[in-house]
Amino acid sequence: MKEYDIGVDEAGRGPAIGPLVVCAFSIKKSERKYLDDLGVQDSKKMSKKRRELVYEKLMAKSEEHEWGIGVETCHPADIDKWMETGTLNSLEVELFANAIKRAGVASSDVNCLSLDACDVNEERFGRNVSEVLGSNWDECKIDSRHKMDSNDVLVGAASIIAKVNRDKEISILSRNEGLDLGSGYPSDQVTKHAIDLLCCGKMPHEMLRWSWANVQRSWIKQNNRPFPNRFPRTSKNSQQTLTDWNQQEW
Repeated sequence: MKEYDIGVDEAGRGPAIGPLVVCAFSIKKSERKYLDDLGVQDSKKMSKKRRELVYEKLMAKSEEHEWGIGVETCHPADIDKWMETGTLNSLEVELFANAIKRAGVASSDVNCLSLDACDVNEERFGRNVSEVLGSNWDECKIDSRHKMDSNDVLVGAASIIAKVNRDKEISILSRNEGLDLGSGYPSDQVTKHAIDLLCCGKMPHEMLRWSWANVQRSWIKQNNRPFPNRFPRTSKNSQQTLTDWNQQEW
């Protein structure tokens, strides 16, 4: 009998600063009620303080009940490397699959994978994740839909864990640089200012996603010269997996 469900969500898809974080959260179907009791919901609907409080409760309960948590953190350089030959959607497919495998549950024990689809085509996103997972996961039902973090408490839990982990990464970057980075999103004026400052050196700062248009515009505005290549020695002739790239030395 398949006892477990897994919910998957991400945080940091759009920002020009910092990592993209994906979390896969596994739990026994019979224990879903505990997530409601903990106050789990879509992380975007929670205040930072409330989100962190529920996160701590989730971590404590996860140890008590042996819930599985798989977190994939993709840093800006890895995002940019992927974007040379891939897309943000295909990167998320890879990250979702990797996070699911990290959640610590055998495919034979998983009933359903609930995914917060990032592709405009929800079903295609689910199929692509299934293909990357491989044939061992073929018997698992895949429910891939938009706004799953609002509609499925398990995906809501994954969204909280992903968001808190990304916020921690941003706090570290901000503290190390002595700079308020804002939300990272293009419309954030604090972020716009931060990007301009991070483009004032000899090269754009490593915490930036160099493949983002707003970073490139800021660099050109600040330096009045062409945008540099983050990976001048690499070839664009072939698509590789994220694992392939992480194993190389740049």
